[in-house]
Amino acid sequence: MARIVARTGESVAPLPGWEWLATTAGAVDTPSALPGEGWREAVMPGTVAGTLRRQGRLTDASAAAIADQDHWYRTRLGEPLAGVLRFEGVATLTEIWIDGEKRAESVSMFMAIEIAVAAAAGAEIALCFRALNPRLAAAPRRSRWRPAMIQPNGLRWFRTTALGSAPGWSPPGLPTGPYRPIWRVERDQTAPAITAIDLKTTYEGGTGTVALTITLGEALAGIGPVTLNCAEAAAPLRLTAPNTLTGTLTLPGIAPWFPHTHGEPALHGLTVTLGSETIDLGRIGFRSLAVDRGADGQGFGLIVNGVPVFCRGACWSSADVTALAGGRGAYEPWLRLAREAGMNMIRLPGVMAYEDDAFLALCDELGLMVWQEMALANFDYPQADSGFRDAIRAEADQLLDRTQASPSLVVLCGGSEVFQQAAMLGAPPEAWSGPVFDEILPAALADRRPDIAYVPNSPSGGALPFVANAGVTHYYGVGAYLRDLDDARRAEVRFAAECLAFANVPEEVSLSSGHPPAITHHPDWKRGVPRDASASWDFEDVRDHYLGRLYGLDPIRLRREDPERYFALSRATVAEVMEESFAEWRRPASPTRGALVWLLQDLQSGAGWGVIASDGEPKSAWHGLKRAFRPVQLALTDEGVNGLAIHLINEKPQALATHLELTCWRDGRTAVVKARREIALEARSARTLSAFDLIGRFFDISYAYRFGPPGHDVTSAVLRDADSGAVLAQAFHFPLGRGHERHDLGLEATLEAQGEGWTLLVSVQRFAQSVEIVDPHWRPQDSWFHLAPGEPRRIRLLARRTAPSRPAGLVRAVNGLLDASY
Repeated sequence: MARIVARTGESVAPLPGWEWLATTAGAVDTPSALPGEGWREAVMPGTVAGTLRRQGRLTDASAAAIADQDHWYRTRLGEPLAGVLRFEGVATLTEIWIDGEKRAESVSMFMAIEIAVAAAAGAEIALCFRALNPRLAAAPRRSRWRPAMIQPNGLRWFRTTALGSAPGWSPPGLPTGPYRPIWRVERDQTAPAITAIDLKTTYEGGTGTVALTITLGEALAGIGPVTLNCAEAAAPLRLTAPNTLTGTLTLPGIAPWFPHTHGEPALHGLTVTLGSETIDLGRIGFRSLAVDRGADGQGFGLIVNGVPVFCRGACWSSADVTALAGGRGAYEPWLRLAREAGMNMIRLPGVMAYEDDAFLALCDELGLMVWQEMALANFDYPQADSGFRDAIRAEADQLLDRTQASPSLVVLCGGSEVFQQAAMLGAPPEAWSGPVFDEILPAALADRRPDIAYVPNSPSGGALPFVANAGVTHYYGVGAYLRDLDDARRAEVRFAAECLAFANVPEEVSLSSGHPPAITHHPDWKRGVPRDASASWDFEDVRDHYLGRLYGLDPIRLRREDPERYFALSRATVAEVMEESFAEWRRPASPTRGALVWLLQDLQSGAGWGVIASDGEPKSAWHGLKRAFRPVQLALTDEGVNGLAIHLINEKPQALATHLELTCWRDGRTAVVKARREIALEARSARTLSAFDLIGRFFDISYAYRFGPPGHDVTSAVLRDADSGAVLAQAFHFPLGRGHERHDLGLEATLEAQGEGWTLLVSVQRFAQSVEIVDPHWRPQDSWFHLAPGEPRRIRLLARRTAPSRPAGLVRAVNGLLDASY
């Protein structure tokens, strides 16, 4: 059913007063046999782990034990109910008892359930979540391959998330319990009841169209005119069957929905007037979508409203992996930080869980495209089993029905690394896919969401599913495979649905609590560092490799002798690697049409994959991505004997008049070359210039010719708005490498009041590398940036929850000897 804000004549309220009890698996058959003692208040909606956390009893051992026990939840109706109980999500083997009668069973955490109820006040509602581990042990074991990342292999038979079953990166504990809301629903029996909605929107040639079919629970005798209303226009809905109404509303000149990087994410209210009732169907958006396969037919890119879009962003994990929290309040802080960083796409991977309707509603509002994967990952799923196929079909139908009004949903993908896992373990190509991916999911999409793209699996599309130069890949050449940074270009990435996974060190404000301790050899620190369960290395080793390459230091020795500097250079490293990789992928000549970083947020405290820490604090990687993702962008790439290429991008719908300035610095403080040019950037355009052309003479700007000692050690480029002089973007190049020498930079920081807030003015007399702002109570909007002499930067400071009236902190640079306090 479509996302509906309010149905006609319907009253919806949560069921309060839930309590929880764990029992030995199989020991209690019915609610009447439950003991009267030992019950505790339950977190609702939530999981058993969430309840244990609130009680202060959540440990690795207690989390692991959840799947060995049965878990009972119960409450009583405070008032009589003649209506429906709606269960939005229950995990996973669930029995629903109403007044001592078992009314339903569920074997999927991904399916909502509705039960008609006529019960008096005081009637007991009980849920039993049966122990999953015994069922996993009894599941058929034979399969063509067994993934090492997710355990045990029996999970492939059950419709539950991989969270809690991926040792090495996910906290232990299978999600169990009523993790989505439970509603009591009552209807005014005199009002028409909507039983189904089919809603489709199109956008073509500047005209939006919405086609709607609604099915009612009874015939429409004497109901009066029925109209479909949007954007101050209306169209009649006509009777096409005794209880079915259909109509189409055409809206010339309607504002289309764009990802926020390329335009406005325009949304429009949609209602149906049904006699004297008005039904609010929420907000909808109009957009067209096409897939660009490239000249060779091997690529993957999205075209929104006729505009090619470079998709960039991150992969979602969970707003709260312990409780599997949903709702606007849980999602909004994370998604707003994603938008602030310039992300325009969020991928929901197959190893996680589906999010609720508020997630897509926020993405609609914020202009964030959504790549949604089915909860299928890595396993050799029993696709020959008709029951399994039916379960996936029902799951896809329900998912697409409830998201049919969302313009932000642009990709449905069959799942994560199923094809890759099969190929890497030696299975032949005919074994990679199957009827779920080839037939069931494409058919569901064609029926319910023909306006979005389908990807059979992530990765897929090449001679091997994971090759980078065809289809969709998971790119870890720069990253886990320890390739040089120029592999980002050499690999000819077409679309990376995930990439650039590092153990990203949280900022000092996140580590100040001591959980985990900021000691990298401590077991609690290593607990938060992701790793492949069967590998002899972890992702901290990956980050250390690039620290050594960028700064010419032995990371092991540095970690031992100067842990504070080790952390600083570790943070700088990931920001630098991400900026440089995206500079390659976004340049005009690149075949890459999108790349999504793994992950957006950490699942637990520590140096996880997330570019945002588990406490919601952006890390250095987030700041690097924020610069790499700017819609108006300037980037430099080293072209060897061809010098530096200057890439200019304007994704905005307006043309820009700009000034481009290039400066080469010797010893970080003497400008040995300066060049400047006025450049008109057309709307939604990109171009590449040669630094040689801009300078107008030979200067060994990339230090490729080496006719003598180097003439400079850093190049800075600035793109300014021609009218205001405001800096639109900056970029830097280090012809001799970044190095590890430190100097007196003349670093200064001045606090300035700005309205009711504060800004920080930072300046240097000598080039400053990876400038960090440290403040326990105020978050800087920019950090880990480079700063050239004569280019002071104003940074807005945003108050955290416990911020005092005046900020106080320090500013430092990785190549600086002295900090500056404010």
